Amino acid sequence: MAGNRREFLRNGIGVAAGFSGLTAAGASVTAGSGEQSQRNAACSELPRRGPKPVVRGKRAVVSTQHPIVTQTMLDVLKSGGNAVDATVAGAITQATIQLDVSNLTAAVEFLYWEAKTGKTYQLNSVGTLVPNLPPFRPYPPGLDGLADGTACVPGFMPGMQAIHGRFGTKPWKSLVGYAIPWAEEGYPMDGVAYSDLEWELSGNTFFPSMREVYAPNGFTPPPGELWKNPKAAKTLRRLAEEGPEYFTKGEWARNFVNLAHQVGWNIDLEDLSNNPPRWQDPIRYKHHDYEIAQLAPPERQGIYCGIVLGIMRHLDVASLGHYTESAEALYYIAHAMRRADFEAGLVRDPNFFGVPEETWLSDDFHAHLAKIIRSTRPKPGVDLTRHVEMTTGKANLQAFGWSSSGPNPQPKKSAGSCEISCVDVDGNWVQMMHTLNSGGIPGMAVDGVPMFGTGAEFDMKNTQEGWLGLPGSRIRNPLGSTMVFKNGKPVLSLGSPGHVECTVPLMLSNILDYGKDPYDAAVLPRLLPMRDDYTIEIETRIPERVLRDLMKLGAKLKPLPPYDFHMGSYQQAWRDHETGLLSASTDPRRGGQAGGL
Repeated sequence: MAGNRREFLRNGIGVAAGFSGLTAAGASVTAGSGEQSQRNAACSELPRRGPKPVVRGKRAVVSTQHPIVTQTMLDVLKSGGNAVDATVAGAITQATIQLDVSNLTAAVEFLYWEAKTGKTYQLNSVGTLVPNLPPFRPYPPGLDGLADGTACVPGFMPGMQAIHGRFGTKPWKSLVGYAIPWAEEGYPMDGVAYSDLEWELSGNTFFPSMREVYAPNGFTPPPGELWKNPKAAKTLRRLAEEGPEYFTKGEWARNFVNLAHQVGWNIDLEDLSNNPPRWQDPIRYKHHDYEIAQLAPPERQGIYCGIVLGIMRHLDVASLGHYTESAEALYYIAHAMRRADFEAGLVRDPNFFGVPEETWLSDDFHAHLAKIIRSTRPKPGVDLTRHVEMTTGKANLQAFGWSSSGPNPQPKKSAGSCEISCVDVDGNWVQMMHTLNSGGIPGMAVDGVPMFGTGAEFDMKNTQEGWLGLPGSRIRNPLGSTMVFKNGKPVLSLGSPGHVECTVPLMLSNILDYGKDPYDAAVLPRLLPMRDDYTIEIETRIPERVLRDLMKLGAKLKPLPPYDFHMGSYQQAWRDHETGLLSASTDPRRGGQAGGL
């Protein structure tokens, strides 16, 4: 492992990805030993937001949000491991080095196509609420930052155990081993992580154990500085030796329970194992000549996406032109997402609630919703521009018609999660999400492992929803790992953190309806569902004529940043229908790297 790591540092983190680089001005690392010089070389090329190269024509591919993680997974594949082995090693490494978007206690949603059987599997290992205890929030009311989480049982390590136990081929110890040197010897802070961590600083450093991890010298380590976590290194060594149950039954688990008792959350050690990960069949539905497989309830993404795509199909949105060039197409898409958002608020755990999948995914239902949306638009000849001007202020419309109506705060929330795409040389295909939140005690760390709890609330409106008093129930989330099949075999997989629910149907429509290359589809502007006041929030790369045509339809527009990192970071892989070879890409909105063999 150490040899691979030194070679990786020597080559420079960003060089293989084709990055122009981010110079680590003022980095506190000083040249000394040979390996120290190699670290300095790595620090001159760090992950950054911006255009990314696409990997094409490969027999195996990987896409993640960090070059170290991508290289780790490629090393596992080179050593003879399969896609699951690579994903386990990559996720544990990522949860060690990308503490702005992941950790070892949070959530896992795993979508897998096994080449030898042709079967598709889903594992739900999202963090769970303890059914016999009321919600526990350790932060004081009103604290700014990531202080709204509710404590929950971690799902990450039980998920890794279930995935590896069923489909892995490499020894557990060897896969955990890739992460240990990075925690022990350090890895260079990059500008993407630094900006995210500064954004989250107040919540991340309220309690002493988190300050020790996120601000070891009183500050967020600056770009280029080596960020070490010696306590996590010791934890990883024990994890490698004792297996994943170290986090559910071993010393780490006991320390977790002791901390919970100290702060007033009265869980038992058995609670860490009482609600194991759930294997499920993913939702599947047709779209043109394709079949789409997505996460089944209580995850809301499959239902949401199926409704949006069905409405768009019955409105024949693709015939109106692309939504970046057609106000009518943009109007219909924003309405479709608004309606799907309402319906997805009714998605709950099918073990305890009725979940009418057939109705939600039926063609007749989509046709009915499309008819309502089409029938309620302004009649021919009606121009609502004057209404928009009078309700938003004409002066604010001079800059390409943007509206100033209503508050548009930038929420103090997490930078998101991590999506992984991986296809091995045998054709086994993984699309997996692991997260920053949905595990542990918010704002606290155990043995160097930080935790953020869950953002789940107890209402239909929140994208995350949980229920207490129901042993074995699972929280609803908007996670969006997706696979697209043609003639029974996967041809595309994709997923993203950040506003997942509304961006997945946009990506699928761009690729399947409009025929866009997957990377080009990821670059296109993204939008949120139409709000009740007819406001559409969208990235600011839309022509003025489209914005002014939307005003005629009564739509008010609010600008998001041109490439808003809250709108996600797509990791995706796809197979060329002519050559059979694989491609992969990562999104320009965040750091990341695709690679292949």
